[in-house]
Amino acid sequence: MAKPIDPFASYACELLSGLGPCVARRMFGGWGISVDGMNVAIIAWDTLFLKTNAETEPQWLAAGAQPFVFEAKGKRMKLNYHTPPAEALESPALMLPWARLALQAAVSARKPQRKPVTGGSTRKG
Repeated sequence: MAKPIDPFASYACELLSGLGPCVARRMFGGWGISVDGMNVAIIAWDTLFLKTNAETEPQWLAAGAQPFVFEAKGKRMKLNYHTPPAEALESPALMLPWARLALQAAVSARKPQRKPVTGGSTRKG
């Protein structure tokens, strides 16, 4: 029998429903939330964090977002996840712009990295 989903994880999926069907899975004592197989959010310490990247992070910070920071082996580690604005937690409609930014970051993370071009010389001679 499957373990019931945490009420907050269920609510987070409802908030992110504008992206499509969400799946919440237990992860490291918290929850991972994905859409179309891409991780768009995590829940840790009863707090929702949405996926960010270098391109989207300034928008999150301008809105007062807090980064996902944890301690490992005595060092502070930061992952590319930030809290959405408090008002975004009120409804799927208010969350939608932030959810779209999270999806944008997830899609960017999924794209294969360009391989450096090797081979021929660029020297003229």
